[in-house]
Amino acid sequence: MNQRKYHRVLTIAGSDSGGGAGIQADLKTIAAHGCYGASVITALTAQNTLGVTGIHAVPVEFVAAQMDAVLGDIGADAVKIGMLFSPELIRTVARGLARHGVGIIVLDPVMVAQSGDKLLQDEAIDALKSELIPMATLITPNLPEASVLLGRDIATQAAAMEALTDLAAMGRGSVLVKGGHLESGDSDDILYIGHEKRVVTLPGVRIQTRNNHGTGCTLSSAIASNLARGEDMETAVRNAKEYISEAIRAGAAYVIGQGHGPVHHFHRFFV
Repeated sequence: MNQRKYHRVLTIAGSDSGGGAGIQADLKTIAAHGCYGASVITALTAQNTLGVTGIHAVPVEFVAAQMDAVLGDIGADAVKIGMLFSPELIRTVARGLARHGVGIIVLDPVMVAQSGDKLLQDEAIDALKSELIPMATLITPNLPEASVLLGRDIATQAAAMEALTDLAAMGRGSVLVKGGHLESGDSDDILYIGHEKRVVTLPGVRIQTRNNHGTGCTLSSAIASNLARGEDMETAVRNAKEYISEAIRAGAAYVIGQGHGPVHHFHRFFV
């Protein structure tokens, strides 16, 4: 009897005690896509729907130990990476991925808070650009993050189009620029598929809700899961975009906490 194999997805990110973003959102998303999720935790946060009240960094040596434990035994068909707050941590993760020969890497370069404040110091941003982005199969910046990466203001659809090839040149060729920060009413994303030199526009209707915590984590994890399942880049991103849109729409019907709640990660299974 032939035994079946899981589609394995590893998330490398921080823990959100409130469950809406970070490792918790990633593992919910991976499970919702029928994949096996493993995790490397880079930081613990005391967090709820109102915000973060404390951060406890995991020592980089223990981050490396987690990576070696998971990748040395279970392995991964795809890896999703969230916010890495220090140059030392970024280098540790990059070395671990290279050591284990990871093929598919989806990097969500979380650098800018919703308030517009930078979450990473300049040294960490430089390390991200030199160490991790060149390894990434796909990077998924929003407009403020694309602006930081390129050192110029990117606030419109036209500017995002112009930025695609410059961003793609930093990595292995594919970029998804997310349009949630567009000043227009819509939330269109733009995908550049590097090996095909092709641009795909993914229309999105903006959904009015305060439950938008963890949308970036969820989208990048959904893409990684779809790639782990063998979907091509355009199909993986299209399906992930549809998933997050429906998760936001379903989550808008719920009230949880006093601030920005999560999306509904299991909307396909439970109302």
